[in-house]
Amino acid sequence: MKRRMYPAIIAVTLAVAIAGGTVGWLSQASERISLAEVSHIHGIAVDPADPQRLYLATHYGVWHTTPDGMAERISDNSNDYMGFSPHPSEADVFFASGHPANGGNMGVIVSRDGARNWQQLASGVDGPVDFHAMDVSPADPNVIYGLYREVQVSRDGGKSWEVVGSPPADVFDLAASGVKPDMVYAATRSGLMVSVDGGMTWKTTGTEGRPASMVETAPDGSVYAFVLGSGLMKAPAQALAWQPVANVFGEQILLHLAVDPSDPNRMFAVTDKSTILTSTDGGKNWAALSS
Repeated sequence: MKRRMYPAIIAVTLAVAIAGGTVGWLSQASERISLAEVSHIHGIAVDPADPQRLYLATHYGVWHTTPDGMAERISDNSNDYMGFSPHPSEADVFFASGHPANGGNMGVIVSRDGARNWQQLASGVDGPVDFHAMDVSPADPNVIYGLYREVQVSRDGGKSWEVVGSPPADVFDLAASGVKPDMVYAATRSGLMVSVDGGMTWKTTGTEGRPASMVETAPDGSVYAFVLGSGLMKAPAQALAWQPVANVFGEQILLHLAVDPSDPNRMFAVTDKSTILTSTDGGKNWAALSS
């Protein structure tokens, strides 16, 4: 019989994993390591210039996967990139937040050369902020959402920020809608939530009472989420009509998802144990990415 985890235990597991408490240790002594050694992954993105490669934002810098199953650190530092979001239309532009290696908060930072060099773009409200969840709106890339105690939004590409409202309790992830700049989704301990007024107010989307660990907007505008007990779910861009995609993960919890912009059937996910999974059939079947 499959062992079940109670919601309270699941919530603690999610909080620890998302905050960077997953097991494993990433050596800072090497700039090139086995993919299996990469841990504390806080964000993932497909390289649009080479869809066979991934960007991995971690507790120890940003890494790039290589065709031979290795990962090489490409960031100019080994900072903790807690929040991480690629620009939806400019391939070399990334936004992030988190902690410098020597402590403190980084505020909102930007890279315009493929995650190699970074500079502070803004401090954020009551900053420097440490966004553990942030996302650039595919509908309007000037709109960026971030979570630092409260929901903050920038409408000028990250240069200035304002607090728009209180978040739902225990938010694990945010995803901006691909069709409406003022629509944003949240994966929370109580389930999936949606705001249609830019983060000021929130309502459930039909998964109330079941913790959701991840929500992600795909390049085609559809929305994916991981709901405990239901697995990977999908909703079309224009309506929150959630349909099951796969529930084949056992006790693995998905924390991050990336969809290949050149092939919507090709997907990558990161589990709570920093295992990278890949699917070539739109998320129905998954296998560990070879290392």
